[in-house]
Amino acid sequence: MMPESSPPTPQRCRRLFVRVVGRLSGVCGVMAGLMILVSVVITCQMIWMRFVLNASTIWQTEAVTYLMIGATLIGLPYVQLIRGHVNVDLLPMLLPPAWRKRLALLVVVISMAVIGIMTYHGFELFHVAWERNWRSETVWGVSLWIPYLAMPLGFGLFVLQLLADLVASWLCDEEILEHGEFEEDY
Repeated sequence: MMPESSPPTPQRCRRLFVRVVGRLSGVCGVMAGLMILVSVVITCQMIWMRFVLNASTIWQTEAVTYLMIGATLIGLPYVQLIRGHVNVDLLPMLLPPAWRKRLALLVVVISMAVIGIMTYHGFELFHVAWERNWRSETVWGVSLWIPYLAMPLGFGLFVLQLLADLVASWLCDEEILEHGEFEEDY
């Protein structure tokens, strides 16, 4: 016999959402780190080719540029997850806790709107590059949809992490109301 499990409650679903998005953001952080590592290796190879072997380099500079931009965009949700983005907290420090919470909510909602617009336009650019088979004007001639894909992916996952932050904030409020404390186990 299968053990009976309780039906999923809205709170459990929200916790699962926050946990899944957090793991996805963690994967993005690992991917961004690997992209930076690969770009460092390519840069070392490029230096070796140019200055030791006196050979020309065709693809390395462009690859490193696209990898670093991609790492920056794909790393956005991870940096949000660990609260690594730059913020100014002078105004929130001067506000009472209730107003501080409202200001934080307003900032997250406005951030989601702006990043959502960037996601939309990034997807538009990616789609046009895919549809028209745009290529870079270098000897390498890389298909531009590949580096352009980092824009809608990075910004889209950033919006998802911001939404998870809102849900986590909501869960925190529910925990405090129900138990008098917040258990951060997700």
